[in-house]
Amino acid sequence: MKKTAIMIMVITIASKMFGFLREIALSYFYGAAEITDVYLIALTISGTICSFFFAAIANTFIPMYGRIEAEEGEEKANIFASNLINIGVLITLGLIVFVFLFTRPIVRIFAIGFDGEMLEMAISFTRVAMISVVAASVLTVLIAYLHIKNRFAITELIGFPLNIAVIAAIVVSYRTNSGVLIWGTVAATFLQLMFVLPSVYKSGFRHKPVIRFKDKYIKEMLLLAMPVVIGTSVNQINTLVDRTLASSVAIGGISALSYAAKLNAVVQGIFVYSIVVVLYPSISKMASEGNLELLKNVVIKAVLAILLIVVPATVGFMVLARPIVEIIFGQGAFDERAIVMTSGALVFYSIGMAAFGIQEVISRTFYAIQDTKTPMLNGVKAVTINIILNLILSRFMGIYGLALATSIAAITGSGMLIYELRKKLGSIGLKELIKSTIKLSGASLIMGAAAYIIYIKLAAVTGMLIALIAAILIGILIYSVIVIFIKIPEVEEIVLQVRERLVDRTKI
Repeated sequence: MKKTAIMIMVITIASKMFGFLREIALSYFYGAAEITDVYLIALTISGTICSFFFAAIANTFIPMYGRIEAEEGEEKANIFASNLINIGVLITLGLIVFVFLFTRPIVRIFAIGFDGEMLEMAISFTRVAMISVVAASVLTVLIAYLHIKNRFAITELIGFPLNIAVIAAIVVSYRTNSGVLIWGTVAATFLQLMFVLPSVYKSGFRHKPVIRFKDKYIKEMLLLAMPVVIGTSVNQINTLVDRTLASSVAIGGISALSYAAKLNAVVQGIFVYSIVVVLYPSISKMASEGNLELLKNVVIKAVLAILLIVVPATVGFMVLARPIVEIIFGQGAFDERAIVMTSGALVFYSIGMAAFGIQEVISRTFYAIQDTKTPMLNGVKAVTINIILNLILSRFMGIYGLALATSIAAITGSGMLIYELRKKLGSIGLKELIKSTIKLSGASLIMGAAAYIIYIKLAAVTGMLIALIAAILIGILIYSVIVIFIKIPEVEEIVLQVRERLVDRTKI
């Protein structure tokens, strides 16, 4: 599992670099302005409306498919997958019609600060963005299918055609018509679908033109999915609430929050997702076999592995937020105001970075043991906390308050999930996890202080870019040395493996 996770991590890093180029292109040509707010709110609306359905598929399809394959064979499992795809297309077509009919009131709900030309453009962009959900619904099933077949690499590579197409749309739209921006993004989603089809075919899947709403497995999946829909949509709902309120707080506020969230999501996407995507099929199998002790051991190791990377990244983003944002986005139309808003939002979003990672792992653990109700209830509580804090903090801190509210809600939600998991499975090594977290936090704070001092000292001499690179590299070195000496089980295991390999090579 570790080798697969590392492979995915490498591919994801490359894909995220292209993703960064996409965000840099958007910030360079459009900055944090009305057009980017409209574009992002259109994507938010289409994504939020359909995220519930996609979340249900992504988190219940894998264990359901595996069960059908074990009980009735691969052919029956593939018929189930075909049926799900066809039903999904019908549902998304219905959602598209609904949004087309009621676009104006929907946009007003999602972007309460939009009016006039900005509102009309958002309505037009939203209608176009909804077209992409047809391809997205099929893609969700096929990605889950490829994960079952252990074809993880191809599902990570789909970021390349997406990002290349969107970058092209950004450049062309800037030189021609802004409408190209949203149409190009829709085309990119269909391009992703075409990209994975050859691998799906090679894996043995053959689509069948079957639609059975009364299929017993579809019914069972729906029952399992109802709580999953709410539980896994927490992040999406939090993003929605942030952007809705940001539309009335400041022009460019939606864009600033989005840019900050994308920077924050790089760490999540590279490290957290790489671990979770490999972890979920494995712990689902352990749960089905009743091997709960091994499951708990694997889950805690996964959480430690995430904290090992995410905790120092949190501190790094907080102390170096301004230069990171300025170097990555501070070109073209991305002015000083946009830099200040985005870097401030990044600081407060970073506070909850580790909590979001923990939520991903623990939620999947509950799904693996077929408890979808607990994450759902936790999600409702977290969203409620987030909304209340958003309304309070945004009045005093503007968009920074929105980012801070999201982080506090994430921390609270992850704490509640861990508590519920301990109640469900008994001892999970929580004391050791807390000890390791405290050690990692101490090491990260030392690293952060050193990185900040190095950056300040070098920036005046060498320039911002070289100073930032030096601060990051030296900070990583300091953190690595400290972590090796403070004796964290996960780190000691890695060091031991490296030593064994070096000894083996020496013998050769």
